[in-house]
Amino acid sequence: MANALMVINPYKWEGMWVFDDDAVDLVKEPFVAGADDIIDQALQLKGISDGESGFRLIFSGGQFPAYDVKFDWLREGDGGNWYQSDDFGIEGWLCPALFKYFDEAPQQIYAKFEAK
Repeated sequence: MANALMVINPYKWEGMWVFDDDAVDLVKEPFVAGADDIIDQALQLKGISDGESGFRLIFSGGQFPAYDVKFDWLREGDGGNWYQSDDFGIEGWLCPALFKYFDEAPQQIYAKFEAK
């Protein structure tokens, strides 16, 4: 059984949002195609000014207490899945690394952004 809550620690590298996760063999996995812009907006919303050096992102396919943002699945495409949050009004693409955490693309992803 997979964890109900997952945690990654994104940071900026070479001007891009990336994260490492030894548990699923990901190193400098980038956020692109709107997902990076969503991170910028979420950090601003939360008042996390030093996020570029790293922040904690807790996420789940199910709702959990004190989550910050809910992302709704829009469609499959471009080799990944597109999500949108009403909080930001932009779409973000998640690459197939999503399946390192979920067996299938969840209809919603709940996320909490925290300073380290």
